[in-house]
Amino acid sequence: MRLFVWGLAAGSMVLTAAPKEVTFHKSVEPILQERCQGCHRPGEAAPMSLLSYKEARPWAKAMKDAVLLKKMPPWYADPAHGSFSNDRRLSKEEVDTLVAWADSGAKEGNAADAPPARTFTEGWVMGKPDKVVQMPEPFHVPASGTVEYTYIVVPTGFTEDTWVQQVEVRPGNRSVVHHVVVLVRPPGVKYMADAKPGVPYVPPKDPDDGQRRPDTGQGQFMFTGSLQMVGVYVPGGDPYILKPGQARFIPKGSDIVFQMHYTSNGKAGDDQSKIGFILAKEPPKERVVNTFVGNTNFRIPPQDGDYAVHARVTLYDQATLLSVFPHMHVRGKAMMYRATYPSGETETLADIPKYDFNWQLSYYFKEPKVLPKGTVLEVIAKFDNSPNNRSNPDPTKEVFWGDQTWEEMVAGFVDFAMPVTTTMRDIAAPKKPAPKAGN
Repeated sequence: MRLFVWGLAAGSMVLTAAPKEVTFHKSVEPILQERCQGCHRPGEAAPMSLLSYKEARPWAKAMKDAVLLKKMPPWYADPAHGSFSNDRRLSKEEVDTLVAWADSGAKEGNAADAPPARTFTEGWVMGKPDKVVQMPEPFHVPASGTVEYTYIVVPTGFTEDTWVQQVEVRPGNRSVVHHVVVLVRPPGVKYMADAKPGVPYVPPKDPDDGQRRPDTGQGQFMFTGSLQMVGVYVPGGDPYILKPGQARFIPKGSDIVFQMHYTSNGKAGDDQSKIGFILAKEPPKERVVNTFVGNTNFRIPPQDGDYAVHARVTLYDQATLLSVFPHMHVRGKAMMYRATYPSGETETLADIPKYDFNWQLSYYFKEPKVLPKGTVLEVIAKFDNSPNNRSNPDPTKEVFWGDQTWEEMVAGFVDFAMPVTTTMRDIAAPKKPAPKAGN
């Protein structure tokens, strides 16, 4: 009996012990600053601001639900494959703190406990750019109808060869911009040759676009010549930020080509997108090039809820993989990056088992992956073309590669670092043998 009474008393002490008080300024605000405010502030991707107690308090229960369900912060990489420097996942302690705050009345606490306010450069995530190139005139997007891919050529104004360390693409009107791809066109390159500077241009249809070739699972690196991709905007995407000693090259006299994908949403709007550059402060030790592994020949059957498309490429020179960024459309379900090394060993580099079209993220490796010459890099994309996919425009249709959202893409973007004297063409194509003497 004495043992029972002692045990009951001890249990009562545990049950009645006062919980640690969780208040906004002392416990919650530091988490929001570190994990949330990059997007949850005016002008950014998130729908509400979380910069102050007044702004955050109405969302306390919603934040609790979002972190318990792991909807926020958005992060989709399987931790079993790859370790990433920009991992957005909250720790257990951070989750417990947000849950306890909501459950205990979402108290403000003492304002003196607040950490110093986080400072942001208005209009930019990466900080103040050294150079901004903007579409010279707003582009009008109608309330309804299909807007074909539109290209706007704008001179960079660079009068000398330039190395850039950080790049950020900013849409002028997120509600009508599906995505932006920004290309650098060096002098003499004929790409979009008929486009007049500053004037929106829709190229004529290629008669081969409708040709359906057999899907062999083979892929190709896109943008392997003088034309290069330098920046991308997608919902939830990040700026392109490099480490010291790494930079992207822009030749003097180059043009910027904005490839704009607009989507009408029932309300007309104007967009004037731009790209910002932070320049390298010293000559780089490594050139960084962005490209993607693509397969344009797939056919996704109707009603198929788990259809896989493969895209395989061979590296003809060594490159270091810095990051990956999966891109598909609304039927996209999952994407995996896999390497088969010259030794025959296979490694899953990154696996995104739950792709979300509304949060298209880049994944930066903590330890960049050296891919030796002869490595086969493979992207495996999975699609849900079934009625179970609520975003599916039409599960009765066979689906092919295409620009529009109701079509699909297999675009496994990658960032490669390589010696300054190496180009993407060296990586993507075998070198021609040197001519024999006397020939």
